[in-house]
Amino acid sequence: MPDSPSPVPANRNPIVSNPDGTYTRLLELPSIAATPDDDGHSSVLSKDILINPENGTWFRIFIPRQVLNSTQKLPVLVYYHGGGFVFMSAASTTNHYFCAKIASQLHVMVASIEYRLAPEHRLPAAYDDAIEALHCIKISQDIWLRQYADLCNCFLGGSSAGGNIAYHAGLRAAEIVDDLEPLKIKGLILQQPFFSGVERTESELRLGSGSILTLAGSDRMWNMSLPVDVDRDHEYCNPLVSGGSINIELIRVLGWRVLTCGVYGDHLIDKQMELHRMLEEKGVQTVLYLGEGYHGMEIMEPSKADGLIEALKQFVSSTVSSDSNCLL
Repeated sequence: MPDSPSPVPANRNPIVSNPDGTYTRLLELPSIAATPDDDGHSSVLSKDILINPENGTWFRIFIPRQVLNSTQKLPVLVYYHGGGFVFMSAASTTNHYFCAKIASQLHVMVASIEYRLAPEHRLPAAYDDAIEALHCIKISQDIWLRQYADLCNCFLGGSSAGGNIAYHAGLRAAEIVDDLEPLKIKGLILQQPFFSGVERTESELRLGSGSILTLAGSDRMWNMSLPVDVDRDHEYCNPLVSGGSINIELIRVLGWRVLTCGVYGDHLIDKQMELHRMLEEKGVQTVLYLGEGYHGMEIMEPSKADGLIEALKQFVSSTVSSDSNCLL
């Protein structure tokens, strides 16, 4: 089982600013290296690929070992990790093992993106990195991508802040589908997506003292990640502001499906449901999965993720094109 992050006392800010303008993160997050070599025992192999050396961005590919030396192409899940835009990494142990589990049980290739973090790089930096990663994936000459990736069946997904990134990356990607060829997005997977607003929802008031992500913690993350001098009714935080993005219509026309996954014990659940209903009302093909638990449970306690994994599996398998012939 992955190591859990070392806790920071509730009355102490997990990230502090230094006099020189840098920041120190007090939350200790174990990390793990990729495992690119087949030792005959690992069910999933992984490797890291550079995106932009100036920004320090890269992605970690995961593939089931059983596809090695085969001609089989796998759907590609581009995955954005959580952490409130401020913490964690594609190399964080919890994220690594979760992505490996998805690759194995969904039988897909996972590309887990290392994007720039706030407050050093406030939004939309993470969204910029999310789109740059798609362009990198489509042109990469990496042998795993060229041999095993079915770029005609691509999904954007993520947990918490990563779900927020997947949504906003999807809105952007819908405008540039021709530029992304041969990569073709088929759906978005919003896993307990991190959204809020100035007006408190009932679930925020009722569940805001949750064990992993509190309401105060959420507000702190937004204060550090949103552009300077905007509030939580900015479109990056509140997807319903001004009736939602005009690019939702592009997603509808493109026929992308959107899976929203939530749990009843998450104080973000009401805002997630509001987004789901708005997409549904605008004619987007939507799927909803609701389970029991707390925010980030599937990452922190993988043994409790079976229901979610099955929902992801059904969503991907029912969405991929069976007649895909994607040549790189």
